[in-house]
Amino acid sequence: EIGRIATLAESVESEQTPLMRRMGDLSRVLSGVIVALATVTFLFGILYRHVPVGEMFVIAVALAVAAIPEGLPAVITITLAIGVQRMASRNSIIRHLPSVETLGAVTVICSDKTGTLTRNEMMVRAVQLRSELLEVTGNGYDPGGELRSEGRVVDSASDPALRRLAQIGALCNDARLTSGDGWNVQGDPTEGALLAMAMKAGLDPGEQSAECPRIDAIPFESEHQFMATLGHDQQGRAWIFVKGAPEPILDRCSHQLDGAETVALERDWWHERVQMFGQQGHRTLALALRETVREQTVLDHADLNQGLVLAGIVGISDPPREEAISAVSLCRGAGIRVKMVTGDLPATASAIARKFSIDTGRTLSGSDIAAMDEHAFSDAADIVDVYARTSPEQKLRLVKALQRNGEVVAMTGDGVNDAPALRQADIGIAMGQRGTEVAREASDMVLTDDNFASIAHAVREGRTVYDNIRKSILFMLPTGLAEAFVIVLATLGGLTLPLTAVQILWVNMITAITLGIALAFEPPEQDVMLRKPRPPGDSAFSGHLGRRVALVSLVMVAGTLWQFVQALESGLSVEAARTITVNTVVFFEVFYLFSSRYLVLPVLTWRGLTGNPYVICMAALMVIFQGLFTYLPLMNHLFKSTGIPLQAWVGILLTSASILLVVEAEKYLLRRRERSGHS
Repeated sequence: EIGRIATLAESVESEQTPLMRRMGDLSRVLSGVIVALATVTFLFGILYRHVPVGEMFVIAVALAVAAIPEGLPAVITITLAIGVQRMASRNSIIRHLPSVETLGAVTVICSDKTGTLTRNEMMVRAVQLRSELLEVTGNGYDPGGELRSEGRVVDSASDPALRRLAQIGALCNDARLTSGDGWNVQGDPTEGALLAMAMKAGLDPGEQSAECPRIDAIPFESEHQFMATLGHDQQGRAWIFVKGAPEPILDRCSHQLDGAETVALERDWWHERVQMFGQQGHRTLALALRETVREQTVLDHADLNQGLVLAGIVGISDPPREEAISAVSLCRGAGIRVKMVTGDLPATASAIARKFSIDTGRTLSGSDIAAMDEHAFSDAADIVDVYARTSPEQKLRLVKALQRNGEVVAMTGDGVNDAPALRQADIGIAMGQRGTEVAREASDMVLTDDNFASIAHAVREGRTVYDNIRKSILFMLPTGLAEAFVIVLATLGGLTLPLTAVQILWVNMITAITLGIALAFEPPEQDVMLRKPRPPGDSAFSGHLGRRVALVSLVMVAGTLWQFVQALESGLSVEAARTITVNTVVFFEVFYLFSSRYLVLPVLTWRGLTGNPYVICMAALMVIFQGLFTYLPLMNHLFKSTGIPLQAWVGILLTSASILLVVEAEKYLLRRRERSGHS
């Protein structure tokens, strides 16, 4: 079985994350544009302007240096790392750095139920005997409760059928209850709930084990959906005790307990009770037994094929996490569909899904999925949100079907058999508390608290990371392109080069390590979880962003060239004109940095101007750097800069501040158009 699952997991091909695909596309386009621009400028200068080859080569290199956003890879890595740090503080451990951004693109979350949407604190809430229905009181695994029927307390001493049912629950069991810091279960939570129920019925599990020690056992397997044990009691009789899903147990039963009597099984009546428990949201288990020959010491599946006596069924509930209910609602508001995948009965799964407002218009069971071909299942996966009694292969099929439909899928899992689906999903999410090492190794993210609410927090952070990466790209590209086009237009117009290659290197170096990185620390925007997921094939410049790159580049090119030409016409030296040009470019970037804090929202508010202290600190640092660049003799020597008069600074600041007003006006028009479109 381990080999089969390993083979299934190895067959899954890893794919690039949306971020890596977008950055690859951007790199190819940008490289082609820069090479073409530099080549055309180089040839134009030689053939039409008759500039010497050596000088023109330096100009072409300066153009390429200006256009390439050297700091972008570092800024993206830092932004992702900050996202990882923030997620770790919210119980989400990221194992692969690019997965941070992928979380922001998730359109569907396929979530396990037990422990993720619910508290994983199983408790038997109802016991159905043939003679009566018993309500079970208490909390969690604490055995301090009672079994009641119509107001009276019922225990194992007063009802032989209840005694047998409680005995099966205690002996066909591998868990233990401990009472150190409250009552806790060591082992399977469902088995812990059965132990607590047996104790409430008046039995001591330890004493039962001593009176009827286990001889052999068949452990639970998802294929068979039951567990069985063989024990010999002190009277010398041998007993087989069985617990499991109602369907396989009822199929193997021929009789039932009715008080102290053993009578023929009323199969239809029990199926109705199972359906009733499921509709109430209970996970239903059937408990049965059979006396066997005293010489038997080995238990085999053939011993269970028929002749079992049904003692009753129990309804187990696992209370939903209140924070998970809110998180599912938050995801729905963000346009993310939540699909519940569970091993419960379809009726139980639907009842629990309704508590989370997950669409229960149709529920698919494992048998339904097995009967569908790939085309039919892809269509069903698009509309069905609740899946019950699913196998590992079916979870993998579900992920593949959703991906074929163009979804970005997050899948949760905790067991070895979940590994294939976790590896196939765009984001595999393993449970840190109850998850296996195999599941964690196959995942991209580990939840340290096994809580669905942490997934919602991680999605929020993933969207913020993507926003911040887009802001960084939106900040770096137009500033680099503006520097490049300043050189191109100066060359085409026969002007002196406004910026030397070394001055361009200075601008790119100090802005990349200061201004560009500041956007990596941006907090989430107010509407980050009110937007729909971005389309998986969406580019980094979808919608208005490409237009903004062109607009900002145009304003910066015009303002920078105007400042350079004005400086030369006023009689300043070429060194002074270039110093003014460098300062104009840098302060254009400083003002544009503030506007880049929000993609659409206005920045000319108190929160917009002061909400990110890193932006303010980096802007102040730029003022210091440019003061040194302009007036420090060593910098004047290295970069061929020189001191400039005070009135030149007035022109620099007024010109560069125009970018803030232009971009904010563009945002205003965009918001106005969006409002009119919604109305």
